[in-house]
Amino acid sequence: MKIFVTGAGGQLGHDVTEELRGRGHIAIGSDLGGDCPLDITDAQAVERVLTQTRPDAVIHCAAWTAVDAAEDEANRQKVRLINGGGTRNIAQACKKLNCKMMYISTDYVFDGQGESPWQPDCQAYAPLNVYGQSKLEGEKAVFELLDQYFIVRIAWVFGKNGSNFVKTMLRLSETHDTLRVVNDQVGTPTYTPDLSRLLADMIETDRYGYYHATNAGGYISWYDFACEIFRQAGKTVRVIPVTTAEYGLSKAARPMNSRLDKRKLAENGFAPLPHWQDALARYLAEMK
Repeated sequence: MKIFVTGAGGQLGHDVTEELRGRGHIAIGSDLGGDCPLDITDAQAVERVLTQTRPDAVIHCAAWTAVDAAEDEANRQKVRLINGGGTRNIAQACKKLNCKMMYISTDYVFDGQGESPWQPDCQAYAPLNVYGQSKLEGEKAVFELLDQYFIVRIAWVFGKNGSNFVKTMLRLSETHDTLRVVNDQVGTPTYTPDLSRLLADMIETDRYGYYHATNAGGYISWYDFACEIFRQAGKTVRVIPVTTAEYGLSKAARPMNSRLDKRKLAENGFAPLPHWQDALARYLAEMK
């Protein structure tokens, strides 16, 4: 297959591109820079590049992901142009070319209330922040325009490329012996090499629809995740659990409930991701 990957310079897009190439697919990685630069907010450029490339599928990883910065008045329109409008541009080009599309979405499209895991086909949306609203706009564009689509919601992503919670905790452990970490936001981490394998499995099929994809191992808090990071890394750091209100440093409201139900993966023949603790161990080994 020939597969076009947007955001190939990012944390997930890089690993997706490498996974596809490792399977023998022609993976064309695109970003604002690099070998195939593309500004996804430019509808004419998107149509021109995809028409010239003529892929069998597009995996759309490109996004504005700076959640707090998205709340700034100066950035709000840009965030929506990228995550909403840019995704619509990709979807329109895929419709014209009759190729399948995979859109990487997020737990932030939900309101984060309650304790029940969110179902993939749940339509009860009420995003708490600009980032979540913009990603939901992208979801709606894909759903409205296409039949051959995958919408895959992920959460708490970490990988070798880019910044993430694990890197932040390890960096802070070099200068702090005590850290405050929230314990009332609950979800599951997602390791990009594991997720990339799943996304490649999915794009090779026509089992379209909404999916949730995080590592296995149940639901934990950021506090739990931090404690396990330091345990596996052999770091002596005192971690103090605090509520989101007590932490109080974020501009953007965060969902408390980021539990994503992943059973639809197995129901459709896709192998679940490994346990998050196993994924963390492999990540720490890779980063040494």
